[in-house]
Amino acid sequence: MKSLFKGLNLLDPEQNLNLQADLLIEDGIIKSIGDINQKEIQDCEVFDFTGMYCVPGLFDMHVHLREPGREDEETVQTGCNAAAAGGFTGVACMPNTSPAIDSAEVINLILGKAKNHLVDVFPVGAVTSGRKGEGLAPIFELVEAGAVAFSDDGTVVKTSSILRSAMEYCLMFGSTIIEHCEDESMADGAMNESFTSTQLGLPSIPTIAEDIIVARDILVAEYTGGKIHIAHISSKKSVELVREAKKKGIKVTCEVTPHHFSLNDEYVKNFDTNYKMNPPLRTQADVEAMIEGLKDGTIDCIASDHAPHSIEEKEMEFIYAPNGIIGLETQLALVISELYLKKHLTLPQIVEKLSINPRKILGLNIPKISEGENANLTIFDPAKIWTIDINQFKSKSRNSPFDKKLVTGKSIAVINKGKMYFENSFRLV
Repeated sequence: MKSLFKGLNLLDPEQNLNLQADLLIEDGIIKSIGDINQKEIQDCEVFDFTGMYCVPGLFDMHVHLREPGREDEETVQTGCNAAAAGGFTGVACMPNTSPAIDSAEVINLILGKAKNHLVDVFPVGAVTSGRKGEGLAPIFELVEAGAVAFSDDGTVVKTSSILRSAMEYCLMFGSTIIEHCEDESMADGAMNESFTSTQLGLPSIPTIAEDIIVARDILVAEYTGGKIHIAHISSKKSVELVREAKKKGIKVTCEVTPHHFSLNDEYVKNFDTNYKMNPPLRTQADVEAMIEGLKDGTIDCIASDHAPHSIEEKEMEFIYAPNGIIGLETQLALVISELYLKKHLTLPQIVEKLSINPRKILGLNIPKISEGENANLTIFDPAKIWTIDINQFKSKSRNSPFDKKLVTGKSIAVINKGKMYFENSFRLV
């Protein structure tokens, strides 16, 4: 199979590539870039992508696929479909499934379900068995089966002793611990502790609940020499802690979600449970700290924390509804709308935070836009204006606070493993 993509703006910050050129792909391999002779394009499917940007395939390192256990909310297949529709060619799936990703059998199940899909799926193993915080999961077994990192996501690693042991064990494999930073003794609430929570009379969670664990984890990482990644960072103080730790050379990285740099806790005033998440939406000062952290490089990457929930669960009273929103199909648009158009980040910086840095953190191969390389690409239009419609999502779930929001920037096509997702269908390239 041959496919010619005309008029692309090729953007690959890792190779200092910023070039307007045509791209020829044959049997999933980038065959030619630039001037392409007529002989090469015989029997070739031609796509006119003039003005579109082509970048190394986007990667989301924090996704909940719900399988096994809650296939009513999402499956590996539907989650991958949502990823492809949102512009992602790879995802890392978190271990808070049922059963948890704490055995080779569960990893094999997930990888088997994802095997023939365009989107690459990389399982994150549990730090402790059953994510109960009592004893280490079989880390070596999980690494051999394909785990790319370890987390008890949804809960914090409960003791410093277990965290230390996990970090020291992971040092043997170069693996990262991905931490849900929240002191559970201070986290019995439904929203951020602030003037707004007092107004609404809702039980609240202070930012210090996050800050305490971030500080602890940084100290353990410094002591062990291990690698810690702070998931969905949301507190101004936490960003400051990470910034100072990086200056000291401690191996700490972090991610932020689009909702934590675009929404604040004022949105909870309508009691819409689609604004309930963990960590909760914070104050505007925290939102501004997230943007500043992205700009100065303290925050390494952007991840959706894609968390599907059923309609019935989200329609409960605010304090009882589950935390989380879906984000794979809105993430790119929110990044472009809130960060690029508002001149907080350049397009090369966005590619680093949505494609390159997540893979670096997990020790994965980084796709290259280069002749002879496997075509692992995302093509998007940064000027496309559209309205988010949850009823058009490929995800099984609909729990998004961004429904009917007018945004700019949209994925046009993704290419990986000799396949392309374009105009709601898959085809060979």
